[in-house]
Order: sequence, then structure tokens, then C-alpha cells
Amino acid sequence: MSKETGKAGTPIERVQLGVRLEKNLVKVLKGLAEFKDMSLGEFLESVILHTFTPAPGQKGQWCASPLSKADLAVLKQLRQIYGVTWDAHAFQRFEEKS
Repeated sequence: MSKETGKAGTPIERVQLGVRLEKNLVKVLKGLAEFKDMSLGEFLESVILHTFTPAPGQKGQWCASPLSKADLAVLKQLRQIYGVTWDAHAFQRFEEKS
């Protein structure tokens, strides 16, 4: 494990994490991270930290998003290119191919 420094000068320690994700979703994530000039790990850290941050919404507390309008436009294109049409709860219906 190597110690790294976050962009704001906050000392952090990153660890290697083995996870399995749907392959087209990974392509979308990599494409969006590249658009934002971030590594995939940095992008995922940003998304995760934003989901931990409540923001006021129309129906109580919602989560903040690290995505700008330009990011969302690119995301829409990437999802179309890679056939990622699922909503936020689709993962509950995923069945892995044998």
C-alpha cells in the first residue's frame, strides 16, 4: 500500500480493491472519468463521497452530484453508445451470465 496525498493536501492511503462490475457500465465510467481528466479510481471516489453528502431536494434530503451539465451530456451519450439503459435500482435485477 502506498501513501498518497489528495488534491486538497489531505493525507490518504489508497488500497487495491477487487470488484466486479457490469462490463458496459465500466466502459461508461471509464469514458466519463477520461472526459473529466481523472483516473477511474479518482472518479469513483468523487462519486462515492458526493453520495455521502446530503443536499436539499424537493422531497427531503437528496445526494449531491459531482457531475456538471456538460458531464451529464457526455454521460447520456456514453450510456447510449454502450447500451446502458438501466435506472438506479436495476442492479437489484442483474443476473450474471454463466
